[in-house]
Amino acid sequence: MRRFFAATALAVSAVALVVGVAAATPNGADTLVTVGSPSTPFSQNKQNEPAVAVNPADPTIAAAGVNEEIDMEACNNRDDKTCPFTPGVGASGVYFSDTGGSSWVQPTYTGWTARDCLGLVGTQAAAADNCDPHVGPIGTLPRYLDSGLVSDGDPAVGFGPQRGSNGQFSWDNGWRLYYANLSSNFSAQRSEFAFKGFEAIAVSRLDSQNYAAAKAGSNGAWKAPVIVTKQNAALFSDHEMVAVDDASSSPFFGHVYVCNAAFRSQEIGGFPEPIILNSSADGGDTWTTRQVSPAVNNNTISGRQDCAVNTDSKGTVYVFWDGFDPMTKTLAIFMIRSFDGGRTFVRPARIVTHIDETGIRDFTGDLTFDGQAGARDGSFPTVDIANGAPTGADATDEIVLAWSNGPTPSDTHPGPNEQAKRHPPGADRRRPWLERKRADRRVPRRLRLRVRNARLGHGRLERRPERRRLSCNRRVPGRRCERDGGGRLHRPDPAGAETAVPGDVRQHRHLRRLVRRSNAVAQRTQGTSAVI
Repeated sequence: MRRFFAATALAVSAVALVVGVAAATPNGADTLVTVGSPSTPFSQNKQNEPAVAVNPADPTIAAAGVNEEIDMEACNNRDDKTCPFTPGVGASGVYFSDTGGSSWVQPTYTGWTARDCLGLVGTQAAAADNCDPHVGPIGTLPRYLDSGLVSDGDPAVGFGPQRGSNGQFSWDNGWRLYYANLSSNFSAQRSEFAFKGFEAIAVSRLDSQNYAAAKAGSNGAWKAPVIVTKQNAALFSDHEMVAVDDASSSPFFGHVYVCNAAFRSQEIGGFPEPIILNSSADGGDTWTTRQVSPAVNNNTISGRQDCAVNTDSKGTVYVFWDGFDPMTKTLAIFMIRSFDGGRTFVRPARIVTHIDETGIRDFTGDLTFDGQAGARDGSFPTVDIANGAPTGADATDEIVLAWSNGPTPSDTHPGPNEQAKRHPPGADRRRPWLERKRADRRVPRRLRLRVRNARLGHGRLERRPERRRLSCNRRVPGRRCERDGGGRLHRPDPAGAETAVPGDVRQHRHLRRLVRRSNAVAQRTQGTSAVI
C-alpha cells in the first residue's frame, strides 16, 4: 500500500478552537467549547492552548481540554495590580461533546477553588477583598487535590480501547479517555510532596462506563491521576503530548504514549533538555520512560522541546520535536521512529529544516504574538496519521505534520507565511523520510573498507567509517567534526587535517558489495538500511 507524507506550516495568529468533527459543524463555523466560562472578570474568562480528540469507536463523542482559569481568583482580590495564579487551584479544563462537536458541556466537579474570590476595587481590609481558596466547585480535572497534586494545564487528550480481564485490549470492552497535563505538588512542604521535582506529567483516565457520571460532575467517575514521568529533585517536565495506538490492526494496539521535554534543572539555560517518551502497555497503570533525543544544550547546539507523537496502523511510533540543526544553524523539526512499541528507536532523522521562528521578541527575550509581555508563541509541531482507526482497515498511513512558521507578518512585511511539502508516494515503511537524498544510515563500524590506489588515487586507506552524531566533540587537534549523510570516506592529510576522498561511497561499484553487507547487518540489528 502506498504511503504519503504531507507537511504543512500554518500561520497562527490567535488562540481559538474550531471543532469540525463527524461533519457536524458547518465548514467555517465556530462552536464555543468553553461554555462554562464567564464573560468577566479576568482572568476567569481566559483560556488558551486547546486540545481536542475524537472517539474513533464513536465519532459523535469528542473531548477537549484547555488551560482554564475559571477557578482562579479575580485580579481585584487583594492587590488590584496583580493577577496571580492562585496557589493550589487547577488549570486543566475538560469538556465533552455528544453531537460531533456541534455542542459542548463543561462539567462542574469539586476541588480547590477561588472562583468566588472576586475582591473589591482598591486594596481594602474587608473580608471580601481578602478571600482565600477553599474546597468548592471547579471546572477542571477532579481528584488532584485528593492526590496531593495540582493540574497545571498544557492539555493533551486521546481515546483508546479498554483492557479486558484477559489482559487484551478491545473496543468491545469499551473506550478509555486519556488526559495528559502538567502537574505540581499541592503542598509546599517537601515532606508532603507527591513526587520529586518542580513539574511532572500526570494522566487522568475516564472509562466509557462512567461517562454519564463524569458529565454530571461526579469526581469518582475519573480514575486518580497517575504520574508518568520519572522524576528527580531537579526535573521540570513540560510540553507533553499523548497518543493511543487505537487501530486494532497494530501489534501494539491499546498502548499509550506520552512524550515531553525534560528540563534537567528547572529550565535553566545551558542544562540538558532531552525529549522523553513515556509508554504504557496496561492502560496507563504503569509507565516506562525512555530518552529519545540527545540532551546536549550549549552555545553550539541548543535544546529541544514541543514534541508530538502518534502511531500508524502497523504500530510504528513516530515522535517529532523542535530542535536546532548545527549544520545549517537553523531551527528544525526532528523525527524518530520505533517499530517495537517504543522499546527501541531508529536514530533521529531530520525531516523539516529552515523553520523560521514565529512571534515578536519582547524585552525578556520571549517570543510573543503581540509584543511586550504578550501571549507566548512558538512552532509547536502537531501530527496526525490516517491509521484507519478503530480497525486499521484501508489505512493509508498518510502523515500530516503541521506547525506555525514565521516570520510573523508585520506592517513592513505583511502577507501569508504558509508552506507545504509532500513526500513522494511509494516510500518504504522502514526507510527514513528525509529531505536529503543521502542515506541517514551508514556502513556499520565493524566493516573495514579498503580503498585501492588505482580506483581512488588517494593512496592506500584502511579505516572504519565513523557515524557522526548530532553533537560531536572530537578533542583531536586539527581534526574537523561534521555531519555527513552519505557515508563519505575521509582520511588525514600530511598536516593532520581531515580530507574527503572524492565521491560518495555509492559512486564506486567495487564498494557496493560491502554496502550491501552493511544493509543486511543494519536490517537484522536496527530494521533500517542505507539507500544505494
